[in-house]
Amino acid sequence: AVLDDCLDLAMLAPCSSGLQPWEFYVVKSADKKKRLVKACMSQLAAKTAAELIVCVARMDRVNAFSKQMLRDWPMPDVPPLVKRYYQLIPYNYTPGPLNSFALVKKAAFAAGGLIAPVPRGPCTRAEVRLWAAKSTALACENLVLALRAHGYDSCMMEGYDEVRVAKLLGLDDDQAFPIMVIGAGMRAEDGVFWPQVRFERELFVHEV
Repeated sequence: AVLDDCLDLAMLAPCSSGLQPWEFYVVKSADKKKRLVKACMSQLAAKTAAELIVCVARMDRVNAFSKQMLRDWPMPDVPPLVKRYYQLIPYNYTPGPLNSFALVKKAAFAAGGLIAPVPRGPCTRAEVRLWAAKSTALACENLVLALRAHGYDSCMMEGYDEVRVAKLLGLDDDQAFPIMVIGAGMRAEDGVFWPQVRFERELFVHEV
C-alpha cells in the first residue's frame, strides 16, 4: 500500500507539456529480481533492497498522449491555442528518418531565433531522448521523496547493465530505456556508510 501511494505521488511529478513519458516496473518475480540484481553488478543497494523499481523513459507516446491530453483536458472547453499546441507537438517531436525532419526544423528555428526567442528543440532523436529522460528523472525524485515521507529509504542506482535491464523488462530499446533502478526498504543501522559529501556552494550557485 505504501509503495502504491509512492508510485501515485511519483506520477504527479512535473513534466514537459504534461506528456508523462515514464513507466515504473516493480520487479516482483523472484527470478527477475535475481537477474536484475546481477544486472546491477550485485551491488549492496540492489541485493539488500526489499523492493526494486526500474524507472523507464519512453519516446514513443508523444502522439498518443498529445491526443489523450486533449481528451482529458480538465476544463469543459479546450482553449483554441492549447488545442493547436497539442496538435503540433507530434510534428515538433518527430526527428524523421536519419534526423531529416530535425535538420529542417533546426534550420527554421535558427532563422526565427534571429528575430525573436524560439524553442530550439527537441528536434533530433538524441534531443527527444534527453527530453524524455529529464521528465522521468523528475518522477524518480518524486518517488524517493515519497518513500522518505513514509519513513522508508531508497537508493537511486545508475550502475547497471542497461542492455540486460531492457531485455529483462522486454523493452524496445529504440523507444524505451531505463533511467535508473531504485532500491527501497527499511534502512539498516549501518545502511549509511559515511556522511554526505558536498563541495563548496560557490562552485554551483551563481548570480548573473
